[in-house]
Amino acid sequence: RPLRSHAMNTLTKLALGLMGQLRPQPATGDAARTIALPPPRTAGGMPLFEALGRRQSRREFATAPLGEAQLSALLWAAAGINRAELGGRTAPSALNAQEVVVYAAMASGLFRYEPATHTLQHVASSDVRRVTGYQDFVDTAPLDLVYVADHARMKMVPAAQREAFAFAAAGAMAQNVYLCCASEGLATVIRAWFDHRALAAAMGLGADAQLLLAQTVGTPPQAGPGG
Repeated sequence: RPLRSHAMNTLTKLALGLMGQLRPQPATGDAARTIALPPPRTAGGMPLFEALGRRQSRREFATAPLGEAQLSALLWAAAGINRAELGGRTAPSALNAQEVVVYAAMASGLFRYEPATHTLQHVASSDVRRVTGYQDFVDTAPLDLVYVADHARMKMVPAAQREAFAFAAAGAMAQNVYLCCASEGLATVIRAWFDHRALAAAMGLGADAQLLLAQTVGTPPQAGPGG
C-alpha cells in the first residue's frame, strides 16, 4: 500500500516554494557513481494495441524500489538507442537534435540517463523527489523522471521553435514510458506542476537547460515488489 508518512502535503510545498525553502532531502542508501543497467529487452511484452488500451494515469504508488530490469526497460523506452548504426532513439526529435535529457530522481540520489552506454550517471547525492512536483505522492514513489531540454544541442533549430520542439520530444518520451508501464504492470503519471526555480537549483541545471515535464513511476499499491 502507499506509504504517506514522509510525504509533504501540497499546501506545505506551496508555502515553502513562496519562501524559497523547497529543497531536496538527503539521499538514502549507497549512491553508486554509475549504475550499469542490464541490456534492455527489445522483444516481447504486451501487444501494442493492448498496451494502448491499458494506458492510463495513476496517482497511487507503493514505495518499493523498482528493480534494475524495470529501470532498464523504462529508460530505454524513454530515450534509448534502437538503431545503433545511426544512434537513433526510441523517440523522435527535430533535426535529430536529441535535446531532451532524462534524469532519474530516486531515494539514493539524482542520476542522468546516458543512452550511448545505457547507464545512469550520478549527478547529486540528494533525494530530489520532493522537489519534482507539488503533489504529495512524488515524495515517496520510487522514481520521478525529469525531462530537461538542453538548448545547446538545438543550434540548428530556429530559436523561436526550440521550446515547442523540445516539449513535443518530451511528450513522445513520456508516452513511450506510459506504454512500457502498461506492458509491465507499472503505474505512472505525467506532470507539469512543479517549482521550476527550486527544481533547477536542486538539480544543478545550467543556463542552457529548460525543465519541461516530470513523470512519476512505481508499482501500483498492493502489487508485488519490483523485479
